[in-house]
Amino acid sequence: MQKQVIEYGGEPVGIVVPDQDRLKFIAVKFHVIDLDEQRFASADEVRLAIRNHVRAQSEATATAAVA
Repeated sequence: MQKQVIEYGGEPVGIVVPDQDRLKFIAVKFHVIDLDEQRFASADEVRLAIRNHVRAQSEATATAAVA
């Protein structure tokens, strides 16, 4: 496995690099920085984590705006 660019919404947000039989995510965009250096089993798992993270941020922002 080589390094691979990870995109979200058509925009590159980081890369994954092999690390101890896993893939380490290196964030290059601030909105996914909380996932930086986490390890995942696959690139698809990284994409799912990014999607869930971005959705959670959006929901938190919406909730804060209502309060």
